[in-house]
Amino acid sequence: MLKPPPKCAVLPAFVLTETCDSTDPLAMKRVIPAEQGGVEQTYYFREVANAVDSHGGSPRWMKFNYNRFPIVLDSHGVPWDVATFYILSRCQAQLQPDMTTFQGIADDLASFLRFLEDSGVDYCSFPRFKLQRPTYRFHGYLKSRIHQRQMAAATARRAMGSVIGFYRFLVSEGLLVPENPLWESRDQYMTFKDGGGLGISKRVTVTDVNIRATKQDDPYDGCINDGERLRPLSQNEQRWLFEALADLRNPEMLLIHLVMVTSGARIQTALTLRGSHVSRELPESAREYRFNVGPGTSVDTKNDKQMTLHLPRWVYEMLRQYWHSARAAGRRDKARGGDIEDQYLYLTQQGAPYYQQKAESVQFDPAYRQRYRERGQAFRMFIRDRVVPWVRKRYDRDFHYKPHDLRATYGMNLTDLQLVAVERKEKTLSQARDFVRVRMGHASSATTDLYLNFRANQQMVNAAVDGHENYFRSLIERALRGSLHDEE
Repeated sequence: MLKPPPKCAVLPAFVLTETCDSTDPLAMKRVIPAEQGGVEQTYYFREVANAVDSHGGSPRWMKFNYNRFPIVLDSHGVPWDVATFYILSRCQAQLQPDMTTFQGIADDLASFLRFLEDSGVDYCSFPRFKLQRPTYRFHGYLKSRIHQRQMAAATARRAMGSVIGFYRFLVSEGLLVPENPLWESRDQYMTFKDGGGLGISKRVTVTDVNIRATKQDDPYDGCINDGERLRPLSQNEQRWLFEALADLRNPEMLLIHLVMVTSGARIQTALTLRGSHVSRELPESAREYRFNVGPGTSVDTKNDKQMTLHLPRWVYEMLRQYWHSARAAGRRDKARGGDIEDQYLYLTQQGAPYYQQKAESVQFDPAYRQRYRERGQAFRMFIRDRVVPWVRKRYDRDFHYKPHDLRATYGMNLTDLQLVAVERKEKTLSQARDFVRVRMGHASSATTDLYLNFRANQQMVNAAVDGHENYFRSLIERALRGSLHDEE
């Protein structure tokens, strides 16, 4: 019987404990039932907690409890102790650890352990011959998988980076004293510009087992680099999209798309809106509703950035109508916390949020049962399984989009309107640029310029392509006619 390969397992609720004496005031008793012919065993334990500074004079106690804690299991189903120590130490070093990040690290270490077991390699053995050391052997293994197109270069780079971080921890904690170097390292300097255009140099240490994953961006792919490669939908594609959403008759998905296309909100912002944001009645003169999002507002933003979201009045009224509907109220009745004003605006049929707010995800819940954090998976699946097939069947078999393409679509719609105002002499180009920058929440105006120049660049590219095609076509036609004439 084949043994299962090492894997990453996620514990819904993890509490770090230590054994203690029965006389300890915090001691809890645990009994291990006797197996056949065995003897029942009893021991006492308590939760591990560390004292931290407090402004009140008395220490506060921080317990090491986590939801969705990942552990690496070997082929026998036994936790890999040193990997568990490593992930736990990384969690303890952060005030609000993002468990999704650590689950990725655990996945990488599980892949490393699978390689070690399959290859019969001891992770602690660093012989004199460099290419026999586990770090170099794993590096070679990943490179071969890239060349065989079994793994993306970016995935291999992340896996190797996780292994490098793991070994650095083992050495720094004295858990490993290698007889030969883990790798060869050197310092190099990276130069980049901050949001204000100021050049900054940063020293980084690289090793000879790092994997490069250079990506060649195609400047003609119709995308804008706004934090990631985003593709603005054309006017026709927007029409197809909302025809599909209207026909599919899912009000939550329709409203989420509407908010993203009319405000430029990213997925984490659109999906963490609360009832309190749509509860008030707007004055008659208000053409839009503005409210703050970011830390302290119960609405998430990228990189915890404080910004203002602008919703058109008609969109706001639709959201308000939905909030007061029987459908939304029924979902709130099933949700944790119940039908309260601060409840998530959008909930699933089971009363779960489509995207769990970051601040909530780091609050320990001993009754938590899920092994993953809600991060818009249901929204993405609806796009993939329902919307895209609907449009492909009726209009364009190559149609595609991802959630944040809706943000780029908003940006281009906004830019087009502003450039029309510039042509009419109603605004200067500088005013139009600043308007788009503020509405999109861009830290750098260089990103805004990508939107302002997008249409002109696309027209220039299309003109160049058409010109080359016409030239080559006429050249080939002349050559073909000449060669045929010669044969006559």
